[in-house]
Amino acid sequence: MSISVNINCDMGESFGLYKMGEDEKIMPFISEANVACGFHGSDPNHMAKTLRLAKEHGVKVGAHFSLPDLQGFGRREMKIDRDEMKNIIIYQIGALKGFLDEAGMQLNHLKPHGALYGMAAKYEETAHAVADAAQIFNVPVFGLSGTLHEDIFKARGIEFIPEFFADLDYDRNGNLIITREHHAVSPQDAADKCYRAVTEGVVRSVDGIDIDVNAKTICVHSDTPNAIAVAEAVKSKLASFIS
Repeated sequence: MSISVNINCDMGESFGLYKMGEDEKIMPFISEANVACGFHGSDPNHMAKTLRLAKEHGVKVGAHFSLPDLQGFGRREMKIDRDEMKNIIIYQIGALKGFLDEAGMQLNHLKPHGALYGMAAKYEETAHAVADAAQIFNVPVFGLSGTLHEDIFKARGIEFIPEFFADLDYDRNGNLIITREHHAVSPQDAADKCYRAVTEGVVRSVDGIDIDVNAKTICVHSDTPNAIAVAEAVKSKLASFIS
């Protein structure tokens, strides 16, 4: 069976005069950009700028929507019911889609950000809220394989793209270990980890156990201190599999 994989990155997260990530430098090494929609980072000017940059590099664009937590960068859980969560998500995707229409680009995918990503993986009401919004826009959703999120999306007939993280660690249950800040990682180690995930379907957990994973798209975070080196190493290692 042939192997195909993409490399994605969370981008456009700068806000006003505050800069986040090295979008211009990392764009040549990715195939999909998850563009922030204003609730954890970004603003209208940065959304428009990021789309222009993606178009120049032939990079596909997805909506990277969040909980309404700009101060906490969307990395704190919030209690929001299903209907309100759906509306929050639609609002953000709609904002990005306006800029996509202006640029003559298509919405390629959806990806929850931060705490919302984790909540969708384990809370039924949150997963259904994301699915409710996804059905409106009819594009695939990125998420963590082997979770409730995947089960609910497949049951509802929504395309689910299993995502693997080059710069995050996994626990023995296959869950991501999320920290408030991303620390530098070895580019070679990250590339080797991604290669195993893609070719063998496993990753070594923080306590030394090989666990099953499914990787159809690889994420490199733009706010990892050495993100450019990581993205370059991952792309080089996976070059023969990148679609």
